[in-house]
Amino acid sequence: MPLYSPDRVVESRLERATRPSQLNRDVGGAVKRDAQVTRSRSRAETVRVLVVSFRILLILCFVWALSVSARAQSPSEDPKTRDESQDVKKDVKLTTADDVRRNTAGKAFKPGDTLRIDVEMALLNVTVTDPYNRLVTGLEPDNFRVFEDSVEQEVVTFSSEDVPISIGVIFDYSGSMSNKVGKAREAALQFFKTANPQDEFFLVSFNERAELTSSFTNSVEDLQSRMMLTVPKGRTALLDAIYLGLSQMRGARNAKRALLILSDGGDNHSRYNESDIKRLVKEADTQLYAIGIFDPIGSRNRTPEELNGPSLLSEITEMTGGRVFAVEKLEDLPDIATKIGMELRNQYVLGYRPSNKAHDARWRKVKIKLRAPRGLPPLTVYSKTGYYAPSH
Repeated sequence: MPLYSPDRVVESRLERATRPSQLNRDVGGAVKRDAQVTRSRSRAETVRVLVVSFRILLILCFVWALSVSARAQSPSEDPKTRDESQDVKKDVKLTTADDVRRNTAGKAFKPGDTLRIDVEMALLNVTVTDPYNRLVTGLEPDNFRVFEDSVEQEVVTFSSEDVPISIGVIFDYSGSMSNKVGKAREAALQFFKTANPQDEFFLVSFNERAELTSSFTNSVEDLQSRMMLTVPKGRTALLDAIYLGLSQMRGARNAKRALLILSDGGDNHSRYNESDIKRLVKEADTQLYAIGIFDPIGSRNRTPEELNGPSLLSEITEMTGGRVFAVEKLEDLPDIATKIGMELRNQYVLGYRPSNKAHDARWRKVKIKLRAPRGLPPLTVYSKTGYYAPSH
């Protein structure tokens, strides 16, 4: 029997054609099943979205609850812990500030401001005069050579600007000044006239005891009125007055500082001795000038202390870079005072970093030599003779 028969094929086709209802049922069932599956999937997606949203909402609520709890607990934080936290913040700020300071550019400063730098710098106020004792200005850095303990140093800063000064006037009202006090007052007032508006002054009066007559002030009129109230009398405590003046200078607000002494010299009533004052003068960064109203050498009334007055004032002033102006005629006092005022405002300031880095607190000698320009006569240099190295 043949496997393939045309008649059987026709019959099969006729049978399938005569069962249309069964085919429709099958197709309809498939459609229904697809619809059910689609609805099931839609419900599942909806449930999934709701679950994810609910989880996100729970997380947000949890974060909000933590923040509220932290804020509620912060006021009752342990004070000790809070202090420690603040200390840590301060330390961080200080460290950051130091780092910035080391890595930022230099900052300009105004004349008279105190310059604070991380490296050690030695500053020297220098006065240059010609053979006629006249000031020499206009020199350049190359004209100066600086030696510390005989070792030449490199000059790294140089200035010749007029800057504000803090000045103390040490005025002698002892009995020996009775016939000189009028001209001495006039000289002091003439000195004040050379001042700048930013200068500040104080006044120490002394006879057998030293007294701060006026603390720092910018009012020359106030100083003048106070000077008129004192009457010369008693003995001379010059060294005590210098000590008081240097102590008062610690409160000065200007970087440049000077003392002007008006006295007929000699000391016969001080608690401090010459060694004490010389040591203090070496430690103080203050120039000392003196107007010596000395009696003639052959005067019968001069005591041994008064005879020693000129040399005492010379030693003390010269170690600071200042000097003594001896007065031969009382009429010259105002002009000499003016000259000192002009000298203070026409000085050179040399700065160098010492090659000796040791912090041994020892005295170091400083000497300045000149390379004078051609054509100038021999010049004289005034500057402090040394300084004490830092101790730490």
